[in-house]
Amino acid sequence: MEHILILNSTYEPLHIISWKRALRMLFQDKVEVVEEYDQEIRSVSVSIRLPAVLRLLRYVRVKHHHHRVRFTRSNIYSRDRYHCQYCGRRFQSNQLTYDHVIPVARGGGKTWENIVTCCISCNRKKGNRSPEEAGLRLLRRPKSPSGFPYRVQFLLWERETPESWKNYIFWSQKPT
Repeated sequence: MEHILILNSTYEPLHIISWKRALRMLFQDKVEVVEEYDQEIRSVSVSIRLPAVLRLLRYVRVKHHHHRVRFTRSNIYSRDRYHCQYCGRRFQSNQLTYDHVIPVARGGGKTWENIVTCCISCNRKKGNRSPEEAGLRLLRRPKSPSGFPYRVQFLLWERETPESWKNYIFWSQKPT
């Protein structure tokens, strides 16, 4: 089933939720439907079009710490858009690993700024060396995500963006 984009009452994208949660919020009168998919949800007594974009009826204040993205393997892959940061090729997550740009043995930490998505082949080539020592070059310097709700963008990079969402999410600059 499809995912649903949730907007704040001010039309700012907040989150992506499951269709079941979206229907609960709709029937609890917490949201209004802004866009719909072509699909229908049917029960014995009700048939409604599946919402694509919902807007909260009440404003939700978003604190800056909510924009902090958890440091996880999948979020690293999402930040780097599933591309090896050395060879530039795109891979499925099961064909990727991550690499410490500065090896741990040389003082490199487990941080957003020191870990990049890497294919298995490039990871083997790099080994426990710096990229320069291994004859590799980073495509872009790794950095910690901040700003526009990354949880929305991370999910968008992993799948094709529904057409009905584009008027609500692409007004903001995508990270590099």
